[in-house]
Amino acid sequence: MPSFDIVSEVNIQEVDNAINQAQKEISSRYDFKGKKYDLSLDKQKAEMKFSADSESHVNAIADIINSKLLKRGIDLGSLDIDKIKPVGGMMLSQSIRIKQGLETDVAKKITRTIKDSKIKVDTQIQDKQIRVTGKKIDDLQSVIALLKEKQQELKIPLQFVNMKS
Repeated sequence: MPSFDIVSEVNIQEVDNAINQAQKEISSRYDFKGKKYDLSLDKQKAEMKFSADSESHVNAIADIINSKLLKRGIDLGSLDIDKIKPVGGMMLSQSIRIKQGLETDVAKKITRTIKDSKIKVDTQIQDKQIRVTGKKIDDLQSVIALLKEKQQELKIPLQFVNMKS
């Protein structure tokens, strides 16, 4: 029976490349000369942390990171951005978590959307992904088209993988 999986994943290596590009740009910018800043990525936790000595510098780092992520094809909807917090030594810090996988409430909303469309497919929530199976490949392609239309409503980037016939 034909099937495919709906996932929401970000390539951490691409995020690492974007962080490295951002560090190069920050080190060469005039407004950061002689200023204290820090930018790091924890690949295990899928979390970026950065700090600087003023709120404008923290915002500038965030803008640079966002532009580098967009250039590398990473959807900013997969980022969970914290507020700027003060840390010791007159520094301000901000962290950005990268969402990996579908959360349960989002997965339920996606399955409800598919069921409401009356397309003859079955859905199963499996860990952090959804498996969609149907008798015809055309039905599966209809589901993909439907979800691509609804992607703005869901506010999360989706990928369709493991298409099997």
